[in-house]
Amino acid sequence: MPIQLSGKVALVTGASKGVGRGIAIALARHGATIVINYNSDLSGAQETLALVEAAGGSGITVKASVASSDQVDAMFDLVKETYGRLDILVNNAGVQTWKALLDLTEADWDHVLDTNLKGTFLCTQRAATLMKVQGGGRIVHIGSGCNKVAFPHLVNYTASKGGIEQFTKSAAVELGKFGITVNCVAPGSIEVERTKEEGGDYATIWSALTPLGRIGTPEDIGRVVLFFASELADFVSGQTLYVDGGLFAKPHWPYSV
Repeated sequence: MPIQLSGKVALVTGASKGVGRGIAIALARHGATIVINYNSDLSGAQETLALVEAAGGSGITVKASVASSDQVDAMFDLVKETYGRLDILVNNAGVQTWKALLDLTEADWDHVLDTNLKGTFLCTQRAATLMKVQGGGRIVHIGSGCNKVAFPHLVNYTASKGGIEQFTKSAAVELGKFGITVNCVAPGSIEVERTKEEGGDYATIWSALTPLGRIGTPEDIGRVVLFFASELADFVSGQTLYVDGGLFAKPHWPYSV
């Protein structure tokens, strides 16, 4: 069954680069109109829009910090004024700090939790309010492999993503009666601008640990978000799907396999 999103409006947060950009392009390629959210990287958002248009789609860019309720309200007001509807929300915007637990500051904690978890709540609440009136919609959250296993030196990031997974379930239960599905995509090792700067040869290090023998790309994540956004996932809600090449299904096993 070919996926067709013509006439659908999709908002992707944090879409100026990386995974968000890959998601925006995947949805546009199948006909969706894309609202490209960014916080500070205007040139990146404009580049994403150009790629969306090159894929045959159309859309707009909108600046907003998802951690600010006032800015989130303004963003959703713009979506409603411009398109009159919202069919798909992808909560992708996220930040992280790399510090040991005992070195983490309250400001570090607040910045990550406010952006990743509070931002997901704010955008979901606003989107669901619009979708309820329309009679349905699709909400997709971007989680992480740390939904399943602890990531050392990323305690606030891990807490935020674990919270997103449980929020996914709660939101799915409450919003189902309005025809709104809520699901979570949990990426493994994905090569984007941020991960390339983590040190060492990111691709080589993580490919060796991944059963499928490679790292992921934003396109890998985009295709799975596309599934959740489409009619193929009409009866799927409250689920987390790991897109990690088997990485976090792999135990620390002392024998060769």
